[in-house]
Amino acid sequence: MKALDILSLSTRMFRTRPMRTFLTVLGLSVGIGAVLFLVSLGYGLQKVVLGNITTADSLLSLDVTPGANSVIPITRQDIQKISKIPHVELVSPIVSFSSQITVNGFTGSTVANIVDSNFFKLSGLKTSNGKLPVNNNPSGVVISSAGASLFGLNSKNVINQKAQISLFISNKNQSGAGVDNVIVSKRKGPYRIIGVIHDNNSNYIYLPSSSVIDLNLNKFDQLKIKISDAKYVDSVRNKIIDQGFLVSSLSDIINQTKKIFKVIQLVLAIFGFIALFVSSIGMVNTMTITLLERINEIGIMRAIGITRKDIKMMFLAESLIMGFLGGIGGVILGYIGGFLVNGGINLLARSFGGKALNLFYYPPWFIYFIIIFSTLIGLLTGIFPSIKASKLNPLVALRYK
Repeated sequence: MKALDILSLSTRMFRTRPMRTFLTVLGLSVGIGAVLFLVSLGYGLQKVVLGNITTADSLLSLDVTPGANSVIPITRQDIQKISKIPHVELVSPIVSFSSQITVNGFTGSTVANIVDSNFFKLSGLKTSNGKLPVNNNPSGVVISSAGASLFGLNSKNVINQKAQISLFISNKNQSGAGVDNVIVSKRKGPYRIIGVIHDNNSNYIYLPSSSVIDLNLNKFDQLKIKISDAKYVDSVRNKIIDQGFLVSSLSDIINQTKKIFKVIQLVLAIFGFIALFVSSIGMVNTMTITLLERINEIGIMRAIGITRKDIKMMFLAESLIMGFLGGIGGVILGYIGGFLVNGGINLLARSFGGKALNLFYYPPWFIYFIIIFSTLIGLLTGIFPSIKASKLNPLVALRYK
């Protein structure tokens, strides 16, 4: 029998039993759609979380802090030594002070982080409103959303507000007693808030280091270091550790986060595959009923010379087609389900003043995989009925009622 004839006979179920065939394909589609929906939710959540904390530069950055047994801060001499390490491209120092900020006549306490423009791309920080400061704009500062709420302002109307900032710098005398001095930047005019970082838990501001050059800062709390290539991260890290500093990397956190999300995706996939298993049982049942209905027909085919192999291929082709269509339908149902759920959640988030997010991500490779997998399931469910059909005795099959 020609392949075209086998295909023609295999697609008769759409004409002779359209409703049963449709329901069988729909059942498999629901199972495939459940797998796609749940797994894409896991990928989407991972992408949202990692997308908010990483940039390309931050993945190549290291955080350097003073050693565990040392209270001596990092100095400019240390920065120069670290800058000379091979494959170190950028070094961005950070120093923090307790401070006061005055906006619209109201004064509050905050933490002032003095950084250069490289700090933001190395740390992966992004503004929810406004823009990030650069060194050629020494008057621009960034504030957290918690800091903005301190003055009764939100992330939008705090932009372009003028701010007076005072830094509290500890000055120890020779006897070791600490004396706190209030140092006000010796610039002309006030600062201006140009950006807001979404953080409702911590109150802080970021000041460009170019605005406090007059302080001659020589002690720093932390360094952000960019490595030229990911393959050099470990070697540079070891060299810095040898100098007595503690080193951590955002990539370490990301790797741990990815491991957690892999577990989440696995759990979600298991629930989806349970639904797929149930729908596969329904497909096996359909193919078995199809075999019982066609026993007499198979006897006639065998009597006119159709081989056992042709009978087997006919059943396998039928189950293969239903499996493939179930995969296509499952992808469509998965997309529709994700779209509706994502739209509903974002609508609810907007009503509470939140930010809309895309909670579902469909990796192209997984789409192809799930269609192939569905086709394979269809093939597997047709193996038993096809073997049984091919082994029927033509005489017995002709007498079957």
